Amino acid sequence: MNKANDPEQDQLNQLLLDSLSPIELSTGRHDILKQGLLARAAQSVAKQTGLLTIRAKDGVWQTLKTGVRVKPLWNGGRQGNSVLVEFAPGASLVPHRHNCLEEGIVLRGDLQMGDLRLGPLDYHASPAGSRHGGISSKHGALAYLRGTSLGDTREVFREVLGGLLPFGQDRSLTVYADNKNAWQEIMPGVWKKPLWQDETRQSYFYRLEADAGFPERVHPEEQEYMMLDGDLFIDDVLLRAGDYQLASADSKHLEVYTDVGATLFVRGAREY
Repeated sequence: MNKANDPEQDQLNQLLLDSLSPIELSTGRHDILKQGLLARAAQSVAKQTGLLTIRAKDGVWQTLKTGVRVKPLWNGGRQGNSVLVEFAPGASLVPHRHNCLEEGIVLRGDLQMGDLRLGPLDYHASPAGSRHGGISSKHGALAYLRGTSLGDTREVFREVLGGLLPFGQDRSLTVYADNKNAWQEIMPGVWKKPLWQDETRQSYFYRLEADAGFPERVHPEEQEYMMLDGDLFIDDVLLRAGDYQLASADSKHLEVYTDVGATLFVRGAREY
């Protein structure tokens, strides 16, 4: 029998609904619950002090050129900016020379840089002073860039001018998503894939299995998070794929955990 048309089930459902009634609260009990909720909300707001969170659906897209859009995330000053950049199929950017270290992750689609082809969750870093040819996408792409000049017209102009001169050593680094051997288990259910590292800062991919998490920690420098897949709670804030968060220097995360598993990019102070 189709339960959607089951008279007995319909009758049972109606009896259950008829038996349910609102719980009447005394004025005192109502006030206690209200004050408890307000206090909990205030604690949550206080814990988010120093955090910048931009959801995948939020922010303002700006047209860079035909077929290429940019969404600013964070202005890092001399470290460069953090942005999302979207390529329409067939769109491209001209050759350029980087003013500072630029890191990029393909979130979806494909990117081509000379002979180098990047797909979803591939990582590429170009140090300051390095040059690469034009970037194009055959089928369209969305990428996260950290350390880019995009968003700063003067710095973009400098990079394009520098790209006209073909000299310079290629010191770039590419880490492909299918490199499974690079993952290191640093605690139960938490895996880390090293990316770029210099004297003061480092970048990693982190992968957390379901029900895994990190203990409390303080960030001595700004720390950036870009969610790649899954769900992750950072204190009371739930981050999902495509969400970005910046934790300011000296801010604290009380707890980081996931119910379903997560993969994310993290850029912060170097750990010794």
